[in-house]
Amino acid sequence: MGTAMDWHWLRWTALGGVVALCCGLSACTSNPAVPTAQEAAEAAQAQVEETEARRRARIRLELAASYFEQGKTVVALDEVRQVLAADPGFAEAYNLRGLIYMRLDDERQAEEGFRRALALSPRDPNVLHNYGWLMCQRKRYSEANDAFTQALSSPLYGDKAKTYMAQGLCQARAGQKAEAERSLSKAFELDAANPITSFNLSVLLYQRSDLTRAQFYIRRLNNSEFANAESLWLGIRVERRLGDRVAMQQLAEQLKKRFPQSRELMSYERGAFDE
Repeated sequence: MGTAMDWHWLRWTALGGVVALCCGLSACTSNPAVPTAQEAAEAAQAQVEETEARRRARIRLELAASYFEQGKTVVALDEVRQVLAADPGFAEAYNLRGLIYMRLDDERQAEEGFRRALALSPRDPNVLHNYGWLMCQRKRYSEANDAFTQALSSPLYGDKAKTYMAQGLCQARAGQKAEAERSLSKAFELDAANPITSFNLSVLLYQRSDLTRAQFYIRRLNNSEFANAESLWLGIRVERRLGDRVAMQQLAEQLKKRFPQSRELMSYERGAFDE
């Protein structure tokens, strides 16, 4: 499969959205764990102490995040700059600034944004997740893994499936296939509906010839609304190696009907099953 992990990641993000995967703003955290008494008390105190200036900054930051989600990157960046001019100690604003610069492919500025956010809020799992993904993009795999691990250690973090998935993808890029399989398996346990997780887990299992398990994950995906040319092609190759000609032909018919111009169909027609 070569460097397929990077390519599959880029293709699959269109299904869920980069913002949904990596945003890390307060509104993006779902299903948090129940806090301890001390953590609840600290949160209550922080809420009381929030200044009027911070409340205004938070409202403006929410507007910036909305622009970011709409793809209005330059406008979002301008809003974030104004937030930080008024409230330079706002960690979430630096986090969003990091995400904006990631989208703009300015890795240096993105890293600076996340580092500023972590200086202000060192244990924020959303910022740690985003910083970890940036480190993975920069091939600084050890730093990426450390950031993901720290994010996952937070008892209040409600989006662990997202981080286990990102950690698994990063470990696969680093050639750490056994670790990647473990991380993606944990992500699947927490969110079995995520197509990125299912696809990449099936790829890893196919690569090490664990074909029955690879079949389980790729069949679930191909029976869902998220099936695409890549998943159908992987399914064809899995079924071929398992000797199920009927299932293989059914998937091939879907590939021809739904994705007639795809390079996966061209590979099928050439019989290039092992490329």
